[in-house]
Formats: sequence, structure tokens, C-alpha cells
Amino acid sequence: MTGLVTFGETMALFAARRTGPLRFARDFDLGLGGAESNVAIGVARLGHPACWIGRVGADEFGDLIRSTLAGEGVDVRAVPDPGAPTGLMIKGRRTADHIDVSYYRTGSAGSRLSPDDLDPSLVRAARVLHVSAITPALSATARETVRHAVKLARDAGVTVSLDVNYRRALWTPQEAGAWLRETVGDVDVLFATEAEGRLVTGPDTAGGPEELAWALAALGPAHVLVKLGARGALELSGGVLRRAEPYRVTEVDPVGAGDGFAAGWLAGLLDDAPPDRRLDMACAAGAFAVTSQGDWESLPRRDDLRLLTGQGDGVSR
Repeated sequence: MTGLVTFGETMALFAARRTGPLRFARDFDLGLGGAESNVAIGVARLGHPACWIGRVGADEFGDLIRSTLAGEGVDVRAVPDPGAPTGLMIKGRRTADHIDVSYYRTGSAGSRLSPDDLDPSLVRAARVLHVSAITPALSATARETVRHAVKLARDAGVTVSLDVNYRRALWTPQEAGAWLRETVGDVDVLFATEAEGRLVTGPDTAGGPEELAWALAALGPAHVLVKLGARGALELSGGVLRRAEPYRVTEVDPVGAGDGFAAGWLAGLLDDAPPDRRLDMACAAGAFAVTSQGDWESLPRRDDLRLLTGQGDGVSR
């Protein structure tokens, strides 16, 4: 049995090394990034089997994605697509406090994901199927792939996890909201920021994050996680609302924090950990994610978690 199965688009990532307008950048770091593969890496680092399924170009960037994920212990099921390139992500730091991310993914290999790319036996054998609302925004076939995977998982009794992960460059709030409202009743675990949650319930939903969590739970998910950034997070599970304070760290790159949070929580679920421990692991993994450049490079391993709990003296020898 596989702990986590996920799928989506992972792109080659060019990150400018200097701060300022991107047109003046001369040096870039080359890596990769994708919400679902970030979660797979995070879960694998925390000790659980994780499988990522996707399409990549039959190119050097596709080879980079496959080899990097495999090196992180992820079971990679990547289809090389000779008819489309690997998508690109360009990250620049316009000021010390503002990061711009641009995507070049129209017609990419990842956007051509289809139900035929899924191995039904992998989905049925998972403990958790994790999807994001990025994938259905990529294309009609990608949207159908999400629908097909969720049905396979539900029919097999597999826990279904959904991270809203709204990307305004891919679809409008109205389009995203309509798809989310159609889908949220079929998921067991829902991750959302406060703004993303209101895409599901509607912008006029009364009250604060606590009331929002109850409104989201009323739509079907057994576990609702509302991410509040510097204010921590909420979890509503089993009719009990829990709140966690954030870990205080020095933020270097905020991209990937939500994926780290999801990975930490799902690893806690796979541990069969109690709710308080799951939420704590989520906050810790999300905090680690922002402590260095890159979308996933700082995601923690088990031994790293104690560094945020005051069990160390700040020096490793």
C-alpha cells in the first residue's frame, strides 16, 4: 500500500539570484516546483511512501524533474511527452519583500494530463489521494483526470485530500468557485486560506475564519484546515475546532509554505497521530518551507522538527 498518491504539473523553475527588475537579472538558479510534487517530497521526507504522477516534456527539464523527485524518495510515474515541452516557472524578487512568479505553461506537457495517465491500481492502493485545484484549471483533460481520480479513490475507500491553491492566472474566481463547489462534497480533507475558502462558500459568508471553517465542513469534508499565515491555522475535525499558533522563523521565500503545511498534516494523518499533533506537524513543516530559497528544499525530515520545539540549542555539532 502507498501512503500518498498525487498528480499534477511540475515545472522547471528559474529563480533570479539578484533583487530588482527581472530584465536586469543575469544569473539564475535552476530547480523545479509544483504544488503536488512539493507535497509528495514533504510526505516522503517525513517517512511515508509517496507517489507523484504527471506528464513532462521529453527534454532536459523533464529529465531534471524525474531525477530530482526520484532522488527525494518519491515514486515517480512521469510520462515523457514528445509533443509538448515541460512548463517553466520564473521567480524574481522585485524588492526584498516582494516575489513575482510567472508561469509559461500553456500547451505544456503537464497540461496534457489525461485519465489514461493514471494507474487505477495505484490510486486504489493509496491511503490518501491528494489533489489541488491547480490541475483542473490547466485543461479539460486535466480536469477530467481529477474527476476520474477522485471517483476511483472514493469507490475504493481512499481518503481524498484537496488543496484549493487558487491561481488567478489560470482561471477566474467564478470558474474556480463553481468547480470547487461541485467537488468539495467528494473530499475528506480540505486545505484553504481564508480567501480561498470564500471561493467555495461565497464572498458574502458571514463571520471570521472559525465561522468559515464550519461553513466549509457543512459542505462535506470531514477535516477542514484554514491557513491563516502569520496568525497560525485552524482545524475543524470531528466537530471540534482547534487553533494553532505559528512557529516564528525568519522568512526567506514564502512560496511553498502551503504545500509544506499540507505535507506535514498529511504525514500526521498517515502516522495516525492525534489531531493536535497533526496540526502541529503542519505548522512546523509550513514554517520550515519558508526558511530558504526554493519551493520545497527546506521541507523538514523527522529529526528537523525538534529544531522548532526548543529541544536544541541552535547549534548542531
